[in-house]
Amino acid sequence: MAIYEQIGKSYDLTRRADPEIAARLAVRLQIKSDSSYLDVGCGTGNYTLALAKNGGIWHGVDQSKQMIDAATNKSNIVAWQVAEAEALPYADKSFSGVLCTLAIHHFVALTPAFREIYRVLAAGRFVLFTSTPEQMSKYWLVEYFPEAIHKSAEQMPSLEKVRYALNEAGFNSVNIEPYSISENLQDLFLYSGKYRPEIYLDEKIRSGISTFALLALPEEITAGCQRLAADINTGRITDIVNKYENNHGDYLFVIAEKINHKLA
Repeated sequence: MAIYEQIGKSYDLTRRADPEIAARLAVRLQIKSDSSYLDVGCGTGNYTLALAKNGGIWHGVDQSKQMIDAATNKSNIVAWQVAEAEALPYADKSFSGVLCTLAIHHFVALTPAFREIYRVLAAGRFVLFTSTPEQMSKYWLVEYFPEAIHKSAEQMPSLEKVRYALNEAGFNSVNIEPYSISENLQDLFLYSGKYRPEIYLDEKIRSGISTFALLALPEEITAGCQRLAADINTGRITDIVNKYENNHGDYLFVIAEKINHKLA
């Protein structure tokens, strides 16, 4: 069973495309109105549809049928399909750009998936939005849910592994851009409570975050929420958040480029 089948029913209650992140993705993909694009691990299609507003012909794939069904119910302007990243149902060089947001940690293996993405990509960019284990372990939420954050960080590929897999797949150029979320983040993923700690006390919001929905034990959630609520009430939460301040960003944009060198 695809991992997100378990949280797909409530996913769109709290998850939506953040306008700032979507705008940054669009710029990095260099979207053109007459070109085709693919979103791998598209989920319920929030970012796919947000980026489709910038033009282009769009396709979205996800391993979860429940997610694809939800995406299909939202819009038919994107060609949605259930598929694994390691076996994309497209011909070679079908797309001018490929997108993947917060999904590579669900790939069975990075290199086979990236090779498939390289195969279906003509000259153009593969743009990733992800987080590293180092970034996750430096997030203040570890103070309250240490086991869950540790498990979540453990499943994230390191930047070194991502770089290696991209190079193995054949990408000529890889650029890394750290990203720190804004205070008005609208997509309520793991870091969404960075400036609003109280939202982690909301069970509905936690249900849309895989760290809580799939990795955290009920007793850890209960104990962590009790401690977090107490620290919010006393104001101690400010000291906790400040203790974990870092300059490495919360997430990363990874821009890999496939360059076809024409023979003279």
